[in-house]
Amino acid sequence: MPLDRREFLHWAAAGTVAGALGGRYAQLAPQPAPGPVPPPTSRPVKAVAFDAFAIFDPRPIAALCEALFPGQGALLGDAWRARQFEYQWLRSLGGRYADFEKTTEDALVFAARQKGLELPPEKRARLMQAWLELKAWPDVAPALESLKKAGVRLAFLSNMTPRLLAAGIANSGLAGAFDPVLSTDERKVFKPDPRAYQFALDALRLEREEIVFVPFAGWDVAGAKWFGFPTCWVNRAGAPGEELGVAPDATGSDLGELVRFVEAAR
Repeated sequence: MPLDRREFLHWAAAGTVAGALGGRYAQLAPQPAPGPVPPPTSRPVKAVAFDAFAIFDPRPIAALCEALFPGQGALLGDAWRARQFEYQWLRSLGGRYADFEKTTEDALVFAARQKGLELPPEKRARLMQAWLELKAWPDVAPALESLKKAGVRLAFLSNMTPRLLAAGIANSGLAGAFDPVLSTDERKVFKPDPRAYQFALDALRLEREEIVFVPFAGWDVAGAKWFGFPTCWVNRAGAPGEELGVAPDATGSDLGELVRFVEAAR
């Protein structure tokens, strides 16, 4: 079944992508050609910090939603997406922190109930297990190799739990590629809280102008720019930028644009 571009953009712009980026969405929408490489940052780039979904392909989760709930998978996924990060942000604002896995499962339970779908324990467990089975997008390995050859440090800065990040790295054959692997769970905050981005600054021990942040979602672009990171948005869905008063320093549909941006800033 062809990609429904409206649903793709709805999910990808939210950055949650738990339910509508796969299965019947196996073919991505055509992407715009990368724009021109912007001028280098004020300092040479020494490190790149990635959001998890810039690296891991979440489409199999949506495929599983449809397989378990034929004809209803997109509806379930849409409702799941609508609550997943909302629960994280609401808990943060309310001072009732719960980690990515807990908030994701709670959002799934709510979404199924909202859509009137039975969610027996085996289906619930299978959908949550899918988060431990994610693998890298096809363009990731060559891009990381190019960055490594250029002497750039690679790191994760993700709202995912350490367990999910470790699983995705292992599934993708990327052991040793990222140092450090930072989960905001270690600080009990979620991006776009400035304390989440500060975590990368503290761990890498560099100036913020020396760290390029690579988000998947438009809201993460804004958070990183507000914090002061040079930002290269891997906008795989061709989503519109958020109206939050900032724009990424570079944008591309895959990690190739990141490599060009970093090369221009070295």
